Amino acid sequence: MSDGTTVRSTSPSVPRWARKSTLVLLIALLALAVFGTTTQTWITVTLDPDQIGQAAQNALQVQGSKAATAVTALALVALAGGLAASIAGRIARWITTAIIVLASAGIIAAAVTVLADPLSAAQGAIAAATGVSGSNAQVTVTAFPALAVVAGVLLALSALLIIPAGRHWGTRTKYDTAAHAGAGTGTAAAAAGPVDEIDSWDRLSRGDDPT
Repeated sequence: MSDGTTVRSTSPSVPRWARKSTLVLLIALLALAVFGTTTQTWITVTLDPDQIGQAAQNALQVQGSKAATAVTALALVALAGGLAASIAGRIARWITTAIIVLASAGIIAAAVTVLADPLSAAQGAIAAATGVSGSNAQVTVTAFPALAVVAGVLLALSALLIIPAGRHWGTRTKYDTAAHAGAGTGTAAAAAGPVDEIDSWDRLSRGDDPT
């Protein structure tokens, strides 16, 4: 006979920072921010007309994609890694995290190199515009290389959050599902927190209706 007490099952809520949609969106935005800086002017070059003629009378604007060509590619790698982390299993999340962190380190190193020696970074653009390589010029660095460094640091830190946050995410592969079942978690892992948009798409892809 029941004593009238209602037993309610409770599940821990997923912290806001650990939600998959939030973290993946943050990584994507930071990667796009890095990519966006490369479309802007990183270096303004004032060439010496006495050395290279009349073609150099105007200032030369060097975009980040030309001053640090690797940054553009690494930003796209980080973006792809962030999107892959949203559907990756437990082991794959470690791999994607490492990829994003390494890409972020490359972004920081390339941007710092431009800040340290902007004239060398601009030599390719100078040669393409004037036909003269190794020329001397006055260079002015804009704020965008520094912004790329900041975005790269934040991108690396966000990627490192994937590992602890992944403990709150639902299983993605049959191997993860078997591991959770062996530990006695059953289907409780799928109900460990609120279902976000990415979880809904994952369930639909498996033929389940999250509604």
